[in-house]
Amino acid sequence: MTDLQLSLIAAGVVFVLLVYVYSKWQEYRARRSVDRAFSGVDKDVLMDTHDGDHELSRLEPQFDQDDLHDLDSASVTSENLSIERQTGSAKSEFDATIYGRELSVDDLIDCVIPLEFESPIRGEKLLSEVANLKYVGRKPVHFIGLTHDGKRDEIALGGVYTSLFAGVQMVSRSGPLNELEYSEFVSKLREIADRLNAHSDVPDMNRVMSNARELHQFVAEHDAQLSVNVLANGAPWDITTLLGALEKQGFDVRPDGRLVMPDGDVGNLFTLSTNVSASETVTSKLTLLLDVPCVSPDLEGFGVMAKCARSLASRLGGTVVDDGNNPISEQALAEIAEQVREFCQAMAVAEIPAGSRRAKRLFS
Repeated sequence: MTDLQLSLIAAGVVFVLLVYVYSKWQEYRARRSVDRAFSGVDKDVLMDTHDGDHELSRLEPQFDQDDLHDLDSASVTSENLSIERQTGSAKSEFDATIYGRELSVDDLIDCVIPLEFESPIRGEKLLSEVANLKYVGRKPVHFIGLTHDGKRDEIALGGVYTSLFAGVQMVSRSGPLNELEYSEFVSKLREIADRLNAHSDVPDMNRVMSNARELHQFVAEHDAQLSVNVLANGAPWDITTLLGALEKQGFDVRPDGRLVMPDGDVGNLFTLSTNVSASETVTSKLTLLLDVPCVSPDLEGFGVMAKCARSLASRLGGTVVDDGNNPISEQALAEIAEQVREFCQAMAVAEIPAGSRRAKRLFS
């Protein structure tokens, strides 16, 4: 072996060692940056307000409009995150609520077919008959009953019902109800009606398809999702340390890697993504995403999300940016927050309030 070959081998070994050492050094820096950001501090990411020696406490997600003025940086136009509004809508034929809660069959968003019984039927039998009809295609199917005293309610064991209302959802984010799905729904419902000796009144398919397309137009115009990002100013952040710290701050980690901030009830306020695959060990960007029509305006979801992003940026040494990595200004965030309020008002006028069961079903 010549001296040249030996030199090349030695140089290669040295290069590999340098790459390995540099990689480990980067991982160490990433882990240290996150450790420093969260070490010794149990304060909520949503930034409990306190002063002096007051004890830190957990706050449920909330937002004061004055907090928008704490968000710094510059330059994103409100058009980047603008929201369409619509004020008109069809009125529902019957109230989909009972005792203040929403029923699973809703005439505004479902195609509802009633089945009238020749004699009252117990809830146990009805539940058994409809158990296998939960979907047609990708559209969910639900059932409610008419009680002896003429009230619509969920079917329950021990209940007695004089009619059944079957509803197939006319729209979801995947699209409107189509002819094939509707035909399958009617066919299976007729089989149930035959077994129950029930009489049904099936709506005309053309009218149902027209209603589905109209509702789909509303969903398409109100399918608003808003995001803010936290971009690392320097070295990337260590994923393992970061996820552990975020869990302590109230985020729930889902199997798909998303982190979810609960809304304090049974829903989600917003989600957080690390923007990297499960095999990667560091990230330079976090994305917080608000599904606007699925969050009640009372929770001030956008304001809380923006506040959380700013808190993370402050702790981790990052900057709050839009999807184009442009810093988001205080004025732009205030304009977007106002647009969200107007958007939610328009949804309420359309009888599909943001965060309601109707909205969550339509935007599923």
